[in-house]
Amino acid sequence: MSIIPSDDTHYIRSLLSSPPSTESPVISRTITTLQLQSHIEGGYFHETDRDPLLVPNPFKNLPLLTNATSTDTSDTRHASTTIYYFLSPKSPVGRFHRNRGRTVHTLHWGRGRYVILHFDQRDPVSGEVPVETFVVGKDIEKGEKLQWIVEGGKFKASFLLPDEEGSDNRSSGQGLLISETVVPGFDYADHDFMTAERMAEALGKEHRDELRWLLNTDEQRRLKGLLKEMAKK
Repeated sequence: MSIIPSDDTHYIRSLLSSPPSTESPVISRTITTLQLQSHIEGGYFHETDRDPLLVPNPFKNLPLLTNATSTDTSDTRHASTTIYYFLSPKSPVGRFHRNRGRTVHTLHWGRGRYVILHFDQRDPVSGEVPVETFVVGKDIEKGEKLQWIVEGGKFKASFLLPDEEGSDNRSSGQGLLISETVVPGFDYADHDFMTAERMAEALGKEHRDELRWLLNTDEQRRLKGLLKEMAKK
């Protein structure tokens, strides 16, 4: 059974296979006005707030997500940080990643789909990780979310959807703009991307094949090679 509806998959794959060469004037004005810059996860961002209040670092002495051979020695974190995060037709995907901090998301405009992997709820028999997906948007009567929370440690990915579900003009003219508040505040030591190895061991073949494109490009290539090696054993 598919996790992502076929209409959504068709739309995002059409963007990825034939991306616009430049952003539209509307999208460009948003990027300029909000002072957005390219994000390592995909899309664009701008940090709008970093709380000056320092709080004890709850992740002190844990291995760094960016370098598991070292531990986090920082005594404090900022209490919270907030960013704008923006997906556009030219950069429509936020690749699988996680933060140790809890992240509160708030929609400003547009529509998108989120995919969450709940590693803390792994099936004890099959070993598979539950997958959650939902649409963020303004049509709350259809279950679209205006606000959503991703707890620390969960891997998430997101991608752009058309402005209106089922419209004849399947496009996203304004992009997807949200705010994200991370508690405690974001630090790159608390962030990492999903690896090929982690996806290979967390998901069965059907779900893995459906979601592998949400990995970073390098990890997609590594997953392909890893699965070939696993098939030989």
